[in-house]
Amino acid sequence: MSAPLELTLTLYPSPVLRKVTPPISAFDEELQATVTGMLEVMYESGGIGLAAPQVGLGLRLLVINETGDREKADQELVLVNPTITSRGKETTLYEEGCLSFPEIYAEVSRPDACTVEAQDVKGEALSLELTGFLSRIVQHELDHLEGILLVDRMSAGDKLRNRAALENLVDDYKRSR
Repeated sequence: MSAPLELTLTLYPSPVLRKVTPPISAFDEELQATVTGMLEVMYESGGIGLAAPQVGLGLRLLVINETGDREKADQELVLVNPTITSRGKETTLYEEGCLSFPEIYAEVSRPDACTVEAQDVKGEALSLELTGFLSRIVQHELDHLEGILLVDRMSAGDKLRNRAALENLVDDYKRSR
């Protein structure tokens, strides 16, 4: 097994978060190392999902563990080249957070169910019919692969409520350049 990469969390408004990711074609040790590194960043950051752009990588890759508990590795889900092929008609409004937007939350409406086609880390085809919280996490993380961010899903009220925090992220980003 490959050693994990040393990855760090990428925060808004980094341009890499706005890029649509290309498909992955190499299912090799480097991909496995990337997955291991992403899982480490997700757990260290207290997250339940992470997309490759959130660690500065332009890859069509996401990792999830809806428990957020590294001891429950059997709950890990790795999706390579995922696409949503259908969405349920029923929607639910739920408060979402995002590791690239620390301490910022917004009410987001999403379909309660979705069907996802993807590949696993070895390149084997997957087809998953997801419901509830896991469906929401996959939809949130898949947004990242399309350059869609939490701020894009915010209502005007949530943008106003989070205005200072969003401005601080922008200021921090500018200072770091």
